[in-house]
Amino acid sequence: MLLKENIPVTYVFGKIKKELIMVAIYASAIYLVHQYYDLKEVSIPLTVPTILGTIISLLLAFRSNQAYGRWWEARILWGGIVNDCRTITRQVLTFVDSSIDGDEKWALKERIVKRQIAWCYSLSRHLRKQDAKQNLEAFLSDDDVRNIRNVDHVPLALNELQGHDLRTLYKLGWVNEYQQVTMDGTLTSFMNSMGGCERIKNTVFPATYSVYIHWLVLFFVLLLPFSLMESFGILQVPLVIAISSAFFLIEKMAIHLQDPFENMPTDTPTTAISRKIEQDLKQMLKDEMPQVTDMVTNNQQQKQAVFYIL
Repeated sequence: MLLKENIPVTYVFGKIKKELIMVAIYASAIYLVHQYYDLKEVSIPLTVPTILGTIISLLLAFRSNQAYGRWWEARILWGGIVNDCRTITRQVLTFVDSSIDGDEKWALKERIVKRQIAWCYSLSRHLRKQDAKQNLEAFLSDDDVRNIRNVDHVPLALNELQGHDLRTLYKLGWVNEYQQVTMDGTLTSFMNSMGGCERIKNTVFPATYSVYIHWLVLFFVLLLPFSLMESFGILQVPLVIAISSAFFLIEKMAIHLQDPFENMPTDTPTTAISRKIEQDLKQMLKDEMPQVTDMVTNNQQQKQAVFYIL
């Protein structure tokens, strides 16, 4: 998700271009019919669309608030994932003393930390219904790659492997019982965050609610020219376009925000967060391994289109 302070007007109204064209044609047709056929008796009091517009505004405000709530909850969950990744890495690096049998212990610690990086990337792609195994070989051992080859839920399998290595640390006496329980609690926190993201992903926003609001907005737009004709004449055409565009934009914004894992510009930026986690964990691990670019190369990033929240 990329943002800029100055959002081009063409981008904003491009989202509702079709609706505005239809409204302009409709309002112009009503004006022409009213002028040439002198249908002055066909008029609606301005209070009717005013009351209807107030009701629709309240419904749109409620829907926008609910949609943003889903988006913000997804962002909070991924913020928790960032903290938990740093926590599990700190626990692995500080609880396990590498002064004795250093090479063997360091290899196990490195495997756990890199697997956690792979977990973040796989969860990001899993939520977007993409190939969750893509580009994970750089972080996983050959055994791990074989273990996840035939699984459907890659993040779940990786978390299970983390649990197995945690049990290995305890059995070898490299961590005590208290440390093992503490680290297992961090792994449980990962499961809770993953479950929360999947709940948002799999809970569809009520379609009937969206349809009812959309039809109310259309009904409001249909009535509006008849109420403005007597007072504004030809000026009712741009007025109808301006008023309806506000309702269409708010409705469109809610539609885009309600699904934060659809691989759209308004998504929760899970790939960018995963890259940040990778950088932080490598810093803690003091690993100079080149960063895997999950989405695009640096050259492609420079040419990538800029998107905005709408």
